[in-house]
Amino acid sequence: MLPQPTDGFAWAQASGGPALVCRAFLGLADHIFTTRAWALGSAVTATDADWRQVASAMGVDLAHLVRARQVHGAAVVVCREGEGAFDAARTRADADIIVSNDSSLALAIQTADCVPLLIADARTGTVAAAHAGWRGLAARVPSVAVEAMAREFGSRPEDLVAVIGPSISAERYEVGADVRARFVAGGFSARQIERWFLRGDRPDHWYFDGWQSARDQLDAAGVRPADVHVAGLCTASHTEILCSYRRDGKKAGRIAGAIRKLKLKSEN
Repeated sequence: MLPQPTDGFAWAQASGGPALVCRAFLGLADHIFTTRAWALGSAVTATDADWRQVASAMGVDLAHLVRARQVHGAAVVVCREGEGAFDAARTRADADIIVSNDSSLALAIQTADCVPLLIADARTGTVAAAHAGWRGLAARVPSVAVEAMAREFGSRPEDLVAVIGPSISAERYEVGADVRARFVAGGFSARQIERWFLRGDRPDHWYFDGWQSARDQLDAAGVRPADVHVAGLCTASHTEILCSYRRDGKKAGRIAGAIRKLKLKSEN
């Protein structure tokens, strides 16, 4: 039986298997969060064949599925309408955020505990996909993604809808003092640190709430709280359906978060 996400999310059957979708994106963007049943979910090292399954579910070929080499940072890849298929050199770029206004492209990131963040602009249709583990959150990935959409495509934060997909919950994510220190050094407020780091059972250990960190960073960037949707599914807890590096180590597969700008009638 599939686990129950928070209200506003639903399970759908896609070509690769069960996929999670958010109702708030209906009419805004095509999207999916894949599961362990997909080829990617059992792939220790993903191949083009694994990603081709995701591309097919998004209605594009592999050349139009934009990915980047994720490095736990906050660098941005920009894909503009009219540039055509995404060239291989940029596919290999080190980045964790992809933004685009091109409906011929689908954007995809992969995770196995980290936060998969998808964003759609209700006014312009611009979309973004971002990968944020604790290092990415310390580097302010949610805020950087919002800023990139504004800078590159004129998006306004108040028009954005953001979806936080399955990722590890605070209850299953104990971290040490080095992680907390990174956020302190990054200039986050004492109130934010207190909200995101819940005292652990061992000295100098905390349970890190990545969901709350992502929400608060989106709020600080100007996205309305009502337009931020969290799936509430913990990757480390739902063994049969989700992938978790903390639970399974190097043998863990990956889940994909993918998004595509809706095609305008004039583009058909």
